Amino acid sequence: MEPTIQIINRVLPILLLLSLGYWIRLKNFLSPPTIEDLRKFVVNITLPAVLFISFLNIELKSAYFVIFGFTFLLCILLFLLGRFLKSQFNIQHEYFPYLTTGFEYGMLGISLFGSAYGLANIGAIAVVDLGHEIFIWFVFLPLLLMKRDGRQSLAGIGRSFITSPVVIAILASLLFNSLGAAPTLAELPITGALLATFEFLGNLTIPLILVIVGYGIQFDAHGLRDSLTVVGIRLALLIPLALVINWFVIRTLLQLDPYFEAAVFTLLILPPPFIVPLYARQGLAISEKQYINNVLMVHTIISIAIYILYFALNPLA
Repeated sequence: MEPTIQIINRVLPILLLLSLGYWIRLKNFLSPPTIEDLRKFVVNITLPAVLFISFLNIELKSAYFVIFGFTFLLCILLFLLGRFLKSQFNIQHEYFPYLTTGFEYGMLGISLFGSAYGLANIGAIAVVDLGHEIFIWFVFLPLLLMKRDGRQSLAGIGRSFITSPVVIAILASLLFNSLGAAPTLAELPITGALLATFEFLGNLTIPLILVIVGYGIQFDAHGLRDSLTVVGIRLALLIPLALVINWFVIRTLLQLDPYFEAAVFTLLILPPPFIVPLYARQGLAISEKQYINNVLMVHTIISIAIYILYFALNPLA
């Protein structure tokens, strides 16, 4: 297959599924509560299934700890940068620092990377994201909750972490992987059937996510300039950083395969986590809510466009 045809065949389904989600909202084909139920299904069932299979089959290397530390530290620095910029430039939006850090891995990163490079290679972005997951659960979410409700207990944070289906899937999979149990699990009657079931569920993840994201694409033109500012700051910093990290760390220092370069780029161009408006404090001004939603939606659209261009230049096939 010619490279151009291959690129079209990988990119077009992304656009078609996003368009399908957008059409579903315009035509009221599915109600918002139904879409929310689908989102819960993805987050709690199909996404953990994908991650379990990914971490079960991936070869664990010491080099991954470098990536783990990098993504965690980067997220910390981005949040501190947001705090600094808000203070220095008197930015009025109180959630500005929370929109300068973090990446929407679950509801966008998985679908983009998996659509372009295949679920067989999803382990690369799962490894790149691992440090980010620790940041989200132990730094970002507690900060959001503290802003909304006040001080949070460490016990409550830990409980949320260990009861998350995504975290359970990752930890269980890493345990089985480190014990070398993957071949045995695939051969045994019950566990083999479970793994096959996880693979079936995992195949639902990408189309469902893209439809859900497409359904949610809408923004208020009011305050669009402010939204573009934070999107511009993130991408102006993170796109060059992704290219530098890929060249000097992933390719030269760690000598990992090109899918890890694609994974780093994918993660760093993603919009902020979609959980920000879900955990915003009560009584938040309507203008601030619109600002948060605008940033997420504008960034999502721009990220998808950038990713399509990146894949066209780096098909890896």
